[in-house]
Amino acid sequence: MVCALGAAVCFGTASVLQAVAARAAEPGTGSGVDAALLLRAVRQWRYLAGLGLDAIGFVLQIVALRHIPIYVVGAALAASLAVTAVVAARLLRVRLSRAEWGAVAVVCGGLVMLGLASGEEGAQTGPPWLGPALLVVAALVLLAGAAAGRLPGRARALALGLAAGTGFGVVEVAVRLIDGPDLSNPALYALLLGGGAAFLLLTSALQRGSVTAATAGMVLGETVGPAVVGVAWLGDRTREGLTWLAVLGFAVAVAGSLALARFGEP
Repeated sequence: MVCALGAAVCFGTASVLQAVAARAAEPGTGSGVDAALLLRAVRQWRYLAGLGLDAIGFVLQIVALRHIPIYVVGAALAASLAVTAVVAARLLRVRLSRAEWGAVAVVCGGLVMLGLASGEEGAQTGPPWLGPALLVVAALVLLAGAAAGRLPGRARALALGLAAGTGFGVVEVAVRLIDGPDLSNPALYALLLGGGAAFLLLTSALQRGSVTAATAGMVLGETVGPAVVGVAWLGDRTREGLTWLAVLGFAVAVAGSLALARFGEP
């Protein structure tokens, strides 16, 4: 749980540091998408620090996924939006409304409930078809993203965000199915394809539509599906008699994160 929360802190803080660096970079031509922005931003220590935090967060995420249920890790990663909101309020001078401060408190409360109710990571490896199924889902994420890119405005951002979140969810489940560098394991290729597709689609969603809609879709995609897979096929359980508290905590944490969706890319 400490690793999952640590990953959320790393990802949430990295978003703000990278946003500060991007805003401080020299302006481009103003002719549209600035492909050289990354090259200018990477010269700043804040952007490099953000990349470093992303790397640390990914390692912590893997450790967490190997020790606690997927539904807990997913909710904790969604809570990175609360971290982003709080850090943005300080570094970017973004004013949080009372409702948004309330959403931060709701996220924290949901995580506390999850921490109290969650059991250990399930010991099951899942049915033989789960690895190939993940690879198929990862491929479908790319196809769905291509189709969603033709939708209008807000619907496009929501669909792309949902597809990206599904890709991140594939990564979460795949980590549980990988036990060493086995090149014959389809889960390994699902992880690479799902993660790559997720980053591509999320970037497209944030560039071409509503940040709030894209982030909301991503939160739903990366939490609900993996949680169901973990409980149904990987043996994730709660502490005896506390299933209701885990379900409530998960719902509360995700709902609070959705309320903070505008901080998906500050």
